[in-house]
Amino acid sequence: MNDKNAPNQLKSIARRAMMERGLEPDFSTTALEQLRLITGPSRETGPAIRDQRSLLWCSIDNDTSKDLDQLSVSEKLPDGKVKVLVAIADVDAVVKKGSPLDKHASNNTTSVYTMAQIFPMLPEKLSTDLTSLNKNEDRIALVIEMVVAPDGTVTDSDIYRAVVNNKSKLAYNSVAAWLDGHEKMPDQIAQVPGMEEQLRTQDQIAQAMRQVRYLHGSLELESLEPEAILSSDGKITDLRLNTKNRAKELIEDFMIAANGVSARFLEKKQWPTLQRVVRSPERWDRIQKVAEEFGEHLPAQPDSKALSAFLTKRRQIDPLRFPDLSLTIVKLMGSGEYVVQVPGQTSPGHFGLAVREYSHSTAPNRRFPDLITQRMLKAALTDSKPAYSVAEMNWLATHCTDREDAANKVERQVRKSAAAQFLSDRIGQVFDALITGKNDKGTWVRVITPPVEGKLTDTPADVDVGDQIKVKLTSLNVERGFIDFTRVGTEKKIAVRPNSH
Repeated sequence: MNDKNAPNQLKSIARRAMMERGLEPDFSTTALEQLRLITGPSRETGPAIRDQRSLLWCSIDNDTSKDLDQLSVSEKLPDGKVKVLVAIADVDAVVKKGSPLDKHASNNTTSVYTMAQIFPMLPEKLSTDLTSLNKNEDRIALVIEMVVAPDGTVTDSDIYRAVVNNKSKLAYNSVAAWLDGHEKMPDQIAQVPGMEEQLRTQDQIAQAMRQVRYLHGSLELESLEPEAILSSDGKITDLRLNTKNRAKELIEDFMIAANGVSARFLEKKQWPTLQRVVRSPERWDRIQKVAEEFGEHLPAQPDSKALSAFLTKRRQIDPLRFPDLSLTIVKLMGSGEYVVQVPGQTSPGHFGLAVREYSHSTAPNRRFPDLITQRMLKAALTDSKPAYSVAEMNWLATHCTDREDAANKVERQVRKSAAAQFLSDRIGQVFDALITGKNDKGTWVRVITPPVEGKLTDTPADVDVGDQIKVKLTSLNVERGFIDFTRVGTEKKIAVRPNSH
């Protein structure tokens, strides 16, 4: 669909999907009244708030991101170690627990990012301005300080409050292209003296930290989530895969480490923590069988190191089909959830990240669990009573898990509808595609370009998962996100499949 109503159709689909799943697309009148009374960022001062505005802080995020939750900066130490500082926006300084804005945030628990419209957890006046760590703006932050040894291990850490100032607003793609030597240095780096060395130090220590996680069994997975390229009038002009790169991994490594520090800080205080866990897979036997289909053997008991080695090998052998294998493994591992960790108990940990203590804490503008952790950390810093009781946290853990699942379903629904809309004037066109699923309910394919998924209305007997075939687009339904194909001809390419390598 290329007419002027296309953007409005997707927005209508997105809003309906939000409401069907109990998510509020709009802020209440009382929340908006509270927002009207907030006229500026927090200007809180005091001896507990350090002045770190002179440091070479920078943000690295998506090209279009405006809700900047975190900054990073590094400092080389004399013994070869590196001090890494991660500054987290102090959202609690502006949005207090129990206020109307907080009630909206605690209902949705997350910002919902659809191709049609963003439904922010907090109003944009806050999340992209007054509580965002914007360039050249003084902001109050919670700083997570880590001392990292040359081998990538965190040897010491601290948490405190500070006022910070973002010196460079950077984007993942341009920073990654520069670090990889494919593009020139971004102007936002070149214009700030010392920023080039700063970024190279951050990249170097992040790679060491990532290697430590891989040695412990962190899984390298890849998702298939196309990003819509929009024209000035909001129409979808292209769909492109949102892939990992070196700059995204840099931030990921820092955030994983910072989240671990947050959890351990509260545990040392003997306080309960809201942790993000992915339990040891109950369907490990199925994961074993998937590996066996590729001629590989996994141990009888869940082993993240062995699974990581298998995935790394498959990515090198067959990168085209690796995202489909990733999706299979993710489904068999089971989804993540929030649980309350009470002092003295053993955490189930995060199987996919190969870490034991992990609390979401680095994105309080867009994730409510992070705001919960932030309030707990701030209370611990002042030796106040915990910001939430164990009973409150238990209820919120279940609620946040449910709402995150609902948000994911909304985003997936809109992606499917956007893909159908994008293809609406290409009925009858032939595409190269991969068979991604086949069972008694039907056969599913993924078109290679553009990256969309759909169903084969016929089920050829001579094709299997992993085969590359040609398909013709026959029908679609934008409202429901359905895309149907038929196979064209008999030609196929057999993938690197079970025991064929």
